[in-house]
Amino acid sequence: MVQSNNQQRKIWRSIVILTVLIVIVISFLYLHYKPFLSQRNEPFYGLQEEPVPEEPLKEEAKETPKVSPQDMVNLAEFIPGIQVDLRYATPNNFTGAIIYDDDTAYLRRGTAEKLKAAQAEFASHGYTIKVWDAYRPPAAQFKLWEKVPDARFVIDPYKGYSYHSRGVAVDITLVDEKGREIIMPTGFDNFTARADRDYSDLDQEAAANARFLEKAMVKHGFKSIFYEWWHFIDSDKDKYPVYEPDN
Repeated sequence: MVQSNNQQRKIWRSIVILTVLIVIVISFLYLHYKPFLSQRNEPFYGLQEEPVPEEPLKEEAKETPKVSPQDMVNLAEFIPGIQVDLRYATPNNFTGAIIYDDDTAYLRRGTAEKLKAAQAEFASHGYTIKVWDAYRPPAAQFKLWEKVPDARFVIDPYKGYSYHSRGVAVDITLVDEKGREIIMPTGFDNFTARADRDYSDLDQEAAANARFLEKAMVKHGFKSIFYEWWHFIDSDKDKYPVYEPDN
């Protein structure tokens, strides 16, 4: 009887010890995982670190195309409002032949900036530039020489090129608010003495208009030549080499 009681006490003691151990383990586990279990509406990540919120992707800044004074620009687009009558793109020139394959007037950006400034001044007086000639491809200079092989009128491309072929020379006149050419000494590519800058043989209006044109162009960075009142060259001409277009 005594032995039976001892066995029962041992069993109950084991049950109590096991129960205490179970309570301790459950308590430990509850306390350890309580922070995670309390977040009922959030995903459970166990013992891993919580993910860092991703920053929204920033749109990459678009690279602005680089510009250079050496660039060739379309004058009609670069100086809105000016007129273009590229004579060598038509038979309406002293050769009577079409010399240019394209009737678009181009200049170097640096030169076009100066022409744009001159146009702003002309516009303040009610006038607009009309372009008769601008960039001349080297191939066109050879074609011009073939038509008129006379160094008095055309630069010999076998000895050198015109500043037109550098994209820094421009031939212009002015038109009024109705688009009519104002009175000037002569028309384009006139090779008489009336085309030079000795205005003593001109009437007062033609001389005054030619002087007005020249003064504004020189003010904005161009040089004139004596024999052609319409012809102007960028004073920074030596910064620009002959331009060969891509084929």
